[in-house]
Amino acid sequence: MAVIKLDTGYNIGVSRSAVEWCERPSPPAAALPVVRQDADLPELAILSTGGTIASRVDYRTGAVTSQFSASDILRAIPGLAGIARYRTRQIAGILSENMTPALWQDLARSIYEEIRKGVSGIIVTHGTDTMAYSAAAVSFMVRTPVPIVFVGAQRSADRPSSDNAMNALCSASAAAGDLGEVAVVMHATMSDDRCAIHRATRVRKMHTSRRDAFRSIGMDPIGSVEYPSLNVSLADEAVRRGAEEAALLDRINDRCGLLSFAPGMPPSVLDAFSGYSGLVLAGTGLGHVRAEWIPALSDLIEDGTTVVMTSQCLYGRVCDRVYDTGRDLLDIGVIEGEDMLPEVALVKLMWVLGHEDDPERIRYLIQTDIRGEIRRRST
Repeated sequence: MAVIKLDTGYNIGVSRSAVEWCERPSPPAAALPVVRQDADLPELAILSTGGTIASRVDYRTGAVTSQFSASDILRAIPGLAGIARYRTRQIAGILSENMTPALWQDLARSIYEEIRKGVSGIIVTHGTDTMAYSAAAVSFMVRTPVPIVFVGAQRSADRPSSDNAMNALCSASAAAGDLGEVAVVMHATMSDDRCAIHRATRVRKMHTSRRDAFRSIGMDPIGSVEYPSLNVSLADEAVRRGAEEAALLDRINDRCGLLSFAPGMPPSVLDAFSGYSGLVLAGTGLGHVRAEWIPALSDLIEDGTTVVMTSQCLYGRVCDRVYDTGRDLLDIGVIEGEDMLPEVALVKLMWVLGHEDDPERIRYLIQTDIRGEIRRRST
């Protein structure tokens, strides 16, 4: 099969037997253009991990693969040079399903180094599928006086409907602005009219392919960036630049798991988590699993595993005091995860267990709002 690029930007596959091949010498490789930067503009750091925003078609397979470096992004989106000047650094070149807790630590350390060097803000390019995990992880591991903005793309640069350029421009404008926390910046609507600024610990990807796939859960976005003006508006709740001193708290315990309960699921599935340091359960409704699970969960907790209960509902908070099963869960030591998203609870549990081993201190930190991951009340 031969892959042929059309003028529209789309690809078609043609049987190799139907293609008339001709020999033509390859043109000489063009020199990469020099990215000129304005020394009077604020300095931002672009940290690239890969993902669709840094991808193009691999004509060996016809699939999209991560190939761009941070410097390539600057050359591909010239408008970035009008917003700031940039330092570029490549942390990884992966699609986000290949992200790991160890890479979260590498990313957090690199971000902290860039902050200590005096940059005005950080942009992290990342694949969208697990971007919310990474953004939440960084929000716990790095205390920041400057914006840390995660950005990705739902559609790669070779597609006419690509969102990579607009998302990148909006993220740069947000990173040069007055924000002082970790955020995700992505399309707010299907149109090219604005991007939403989402708090890193309250955001979730809610659609596989729409450009406006990301939503703030249980709260409104903390800001927006209009396009093409790139004007930034921040909500009153958004943390402002300089609100706290930079600090790196990068210890994590990755021996933690996330399990979503389903009706009829046998207690034996918990055997897979024997020896784990922590387990987050995404239970039903107010935070329930079947009564038959309680003895197995009790054994797991007695063996030293911290178990945190969240809800599959996403909106609202866990309350295990309403029904008998919930009260039984509390009696054996399950910790209510308040209104945390299950994936955020997982990342937070890894972070807490990386810093604490006292059970009461662990319980206190899990149920304490540290980075906006827990809302005071659920509407």
